[in-house]
Amino acid sequence: ARVDAGAYDFRRIVIGSSPTVGPGTLLLGAEVKGYDGPWDKPQDLEKVSGIGRYTWSMSSGHAFSILGMAYDNRWQSSDQIPSRAVASGQVSRFGQVDPTLGGSSSRYSLSGEWRRAQRTSFTRVRLYGVAYELDLVSNFTYFAADSVDGDQIEQVDKRSVVGLELSHRTQVGAHAVTGGLESRGDFIRDVGLHNTRQRARVSTVREDQVTELSLGGYLSADSRWNPMLRTEVGLRADVYSFDVDARTLPINSGTTSDAIVSPKLSVVVGPWQRMELYANAGLGFHSNDARGTTIVVDPTTGDAAQRVDPLVRSRGAELGLRASPVDGLRSTV
Repeated sequence: ARVDAGAYDFRRIVIGSSPTVGPGTLLLGAEVKGYDGPWDKPQDLEKVSGIGRYTWSMSSGHAFSILGMAYDNRWQSSDQIPSRAVASGQVSRFGQVDPTLGGSSSRYSLSGEWRRAQRTSFTRVRLYGVAYELDLVSNFTYFAADSVDGDQIEQVDKRSVVGLELSHRTQVGAHAVTGGLESRGDFIRDVGLHNTRQRARVSTVREDQVTELSLGGYLSADSRWNPMLRTEVGLRADVYSFDVDARTLPINSGTTSDAIVSPKLSVVVGPWQRMELYANAGLGFHSNDARGTTIVVDPTTGDAAQRVDPLVRSRGAELGLRASPVDGLRSTV
């Protein structure tokens, strides 16, 4: 157990324990934290988080764990302020132009994992579920767009997530072969953008329900061809599906899907004189906001909107040198 206190009303209590319970180990931990900061309007941060995990192993190589985590946080924001307002004395360095900013966020998750380690293989299965919420009030331009109610906005995200991860690694001679599957579903019951004044909603820019589903599979081979040469070749394939229900503008509703394949390659030469050279290259991707893949009309201007690709290709490469000239020192260039 630990208790901390400090300036600007900083306070923190942490407690944890890890006893042996039955055939396994139980980890329990919790934290309560508060902080106001040096701001003219106190930050009034109130954070509570906790963790619980039970892990047990068997002589046959099987291991199990159940993990639960919880997090809740609320705060008043100390956002950016114009330097000219500080220079003129309108506000102090720690003041605010809009004192009604802030937010809240929470995340609760539960996961279970099974692992099996054998002499030449390792298998892992993981299931998880997450409940997440965010409510964030910001004001970036004050009265630039709306001279009456101001430019304050509220962003909302409320979702449930479920996922599955499978992986298996086996040694075949000089080659370590790994294969896996990953699946995830995001069920977003409310994702929205609202115009607000002093945290009260004035109008809604857009409000949607979204379902995002993904399935990915990969296969890689890590091969040691001789004492001086090692390679890793990998291939990953992903499929995504988006379903958007636009409540404010039904014309922006729709479904879309996309798939992409991403090869990878790594080559390592060495070591010699406690150094090795490496080169990595591969293709990757990022997924765009689901709402942008079905949009027809810009909800702010009413103009026709340009849709985005669901999955966008990225390319990367790296060349480097790793060295350990003396014990205890490892450098990468």
